[in-house]
Amino acid sequence: MKRVILVTGHYWKSKRKAGFHWLADAFWQQGWQVVFMTAALSWMSVIRRDYRLAYPVLQEANKLLQVDDRIWSYVWFTPWHPGNLRLDFLNNLSQPLFSTYGELLLGEVEPMIKQADLFVFESTPALLLFKKFKRLNSNACYIYRVSDDLRFLRNHNVVLETEERIASEFDLISTPSQKIYNIFEGLPKLKLHLHGIRKDIFDQKHLTPYPPSGNPNLIFVGNSYFDYDFLEQASKIFPDWQFHIIGPIPNLPQRNNIKAYGELPFEKTIPYLKHADIALQTRSYHPGVESLSDSLKVIQYTYCQLPIIAPVFLYSSRSHIFYYHPNDVRSIENALKSAQAFDASQIQTDDICSWEELVCHWFKIINLYPH
Repeated sequence: MKRVILVTGHYWKSKRKAGFHWLADAFWQQGWQVVFMTAALSWMSVIRRDYRLAYPVLQEANKLLQVDDRIWSYVWFTPWHPGNLRLDFLNNLSQPLFSTYGELLLGEVEPMIKQADLFVFESTPALLLFKKFKRLNSNACYIYRVSDDLRFLRNHNVVLETEERIASEFDLISTPSQKIYNIFEGLPKLKLHLHGIRKDIFDQKHLTPYPPSGNPNLIFVGNSYFDYDFLEQASKIFPDWQFHIIGPIPNLPQRNNIKAYGELPFEKTIPYLKHADIALQTRSYHPGVESLSDSLKVIQYTYCQLPIIAPVFLYSSRSHIFYYHPNDVRSIENALKSAQAFDASQIQTDDICSWEELVCHWFKIINLYPH
């Protein structure tokens, strides 16, 4: 039986289901043993009040826990990890210490590492483990799944330098957006693989969560870079339209047509997506946010055949995305009217992969199969 170790910043039992959760499920469905290794978590995370501390990560720290048949969770908790200290002189001062992060003790997961067939690294500070893993297991295959642009996430220089140094040593670099693909352009083992989707869950029948109404329901699902001004303006322009916001987005405008749900388990968000009329990819600008143009939510919105509203800096070639200029009331109104008038049945979903189809693409590229 093959074994994969997924090295990620996410926690196995998190409500937030990221791509690496679905990759773990896809490998499991293919008959693999799966180790879900949570990294870049330390006492620095406690000081910064990391959202993952809402889960029992401290109780599970450095304990290899079998959480299901053929699935293990391992929270690699260390005294410190490479984090951006915000001031250049502090980042420069910490460089020698942070550069040794990958040599810290691995604990109970080390025997699993030595016997793994495949490692999939996410774009996190845990990239510094790459060389150590190679020493422990030189026969395995190594994939870099670049979920995020490390520059956009403002990672410490030691992480950026490590990525640049080791990228060419991976057996495959898989990127989920064209913007991230362009960062690595020229490397021979580079592929563009958009996010997958759990088609089996989305294809089930789901009752509508929306009360009967002749007015559109608009949905936003996310946890960062929310465009507050868009919601303020849009909810005023269309007071009868209903705006549904799912995610830990604080300080939303208080208006009757804005409904906040906070963070919901993934499965509970699906009825809101499937029965919405328009999807919101309404992000505020930060350098590097362009890498979200093909985010997992965009793929999910598209699979549900929803017209999408997005700011112009998230341009995509998709014909069902309608753009506005931030803080421009006229363009916000025009984008919403165009989305409402769009024939959603035209939205093509044939090119969207399931997560299992995605990992099968990987198997072919690296010539590594489940059995």
